[in-house]
Amino acid sequence: MQNSDAIALSAALLAVSAELTQRIHEGVVARGFEGVRPAHGFAFARLAPGGATVTDLAAHLGVTKQAASQLVDEIVRKGYAERRPHPEDARARLVVLTGQGWACTRAAEEAAAEAVGAWAAILGEGEVRALRDRLGRIAPRGPIRPTW
Repeated sequence: MQNSDAIALSAALLAVSAELTQRIHEGVVARGFEGVRPAHGFAFARLAPGGATVTDLAAHLGVTKQAASQLVDEIVRKGYAERRPHPEDARARLVVLTGQGWACTRAAEEAAAEAVGAWAAILGEGEVRALRDRLGRIAPRGPIRPTW
């Protein structure tokens, strides 16, 4: 692949990523969730499976523990998450989504489905599935991090 082709592909992937993040965010806000930022959604993705410590969240987001702690303070204050005693480590606290956090996560999933549905209108369902599969081979595990 030529350098110019690689740059063009990189630019297209970054543009799609930015647009998808924006469309999901707009969809979440349109569904009545105020005061959330895209960074919150990236945190929710890590918290959703069963909670996480601030240290786990910092590693997932690629930020310092202090930055992750500030983000947790914010989403706790806004009612999207809560701190609980860690079941295996008395020194740690587990951050878990509240009902409002889960509802916001479902709203993000709906908004993502709408955004990807628009791709299917352009490319067709089969091409979108193929794109998902190919991108999954390139980046099989993530983590899903904000792009700031």
